[in-house]
Amino acid sequence: MTKATTEETSEFGEWPLKRLMTEVCGSGPKSADDMTPAQATEAMRRIFAGEPDETTLGAFWLANRWKRNTPDELAAYVDEMCSRVEYAEPDCDPVDCGANYDGKGETAILGAAAGIVAAGAGTPVVVHSGDRVPTQQQDAYKHVLDELGIATELTPRDSAAMVDETGFGFYYQPAFNPAVHDLWERRDMMGVRTFVNTIETLANPAGASTHLGSFYHLAFAKKVVDTFVASEFHDLDRVIMFQGMEGYDDIRPGYTKVAEWTAGDGGSEGDSFTDFEIETPEYGMDFEEADLEVDDVAVDSAALTEAVVSGERDDHWRDAVALNAAFRIYARDDADSLDEGLEQARAAIDDGAAAAVLEDLRAF
Repeated sequence: MTKATTEETSEFGEWPLKRLMTEVCGSGPKSADDMTPAQATEAMRRIFAGEPDETTLGAFWLANRWKRNTPDELAAYVDEMCSRVEYAEPDCDPVDCGANYDGKGETAILGAAAGIVAAGAGTPVVVHSGDRVPTQQQDAYKHVLDELGIATELTPRDSAAMVDETGFGFYYQPAFNPAVHDLWERRDMMGVRTFVNTIETLANPAGASTHLGSFYHLAFAKKVVDTFVASEFHDLDRVIMFQGMEGYDDIRPGYTKVAEWTAGDGGSEGDSFTDFEIETPEYGMDFEEADLEVDDVAVDSAALTEAVVSGERDDHWRDAVALNAAFRIYARDDADSLDEGLEQARAAIDDGAAAAVLEDLRAF
């Protein structure tokens, strides 16, 4: 054993990324083996420490993409990330909304308006994102809130205070998750998404007991749930996910699937995972995805957010925001059904409660 290898082993363990590639996960999508949680944990520690050669790191990320990570591998990555996250829990228990950090480029971001409306209805909501995250580097929550004149580059403690004071809060990745933020350049050079794009959305910086997210295929929702269950760091009570637009936590119009997981009282054996279908026209969202396209995602989403929450629009934009707010209300169990959540969301717009939240956010 060479001196360099001995030093690597003594500091991190016995599994440098190159060895993992050669002996475990690097032989291609059909023949690669899965890593043990211990191996995945060591790999993530090495990545955060900046230890791997850049070529080896890129190959490792690509191999993980080819073979597709198991929930146990993702949970190990998540736990190692979470051990470096600066958590700040508000006094309330909000819904955690972690949409894809690399953003959207075609349709409006509805989550800011939906979160504000839900907050107006009494359901606290937390959103989090970075700033031009690879690979798409498109508009995310931060950019819509910036256009609305809401503070975004906050410390985690200030983010928690924002939630308690207004009912809606934004957590900024460079502040609460600097270890992942420090990987920006390497991720940018990859040119494709890696498992980091998945785990950063699961950071849950407010320590919420409810997670709301989106998926393209239902199997991904099950994988996220299984990741949370396998995680030693997270202890969630509820996960709601649906088929979102552009990978974001904005429900797509038309026929769509919803996944719902609830933790059992007696350990994982009592957990409940179900899925069901809805037709959004039955909930007032009777239009096509193309009707939600905008020219400038951040600017137009902010303008639409203000118009909807202020009660100035009574069209399909209001309908889309109300249904997305209803999902947040329902996710937290503040409504027994989507129909009830929809009633609460519309009432928050009509009685000015949503507009008051926006005003409070601007004043924060």
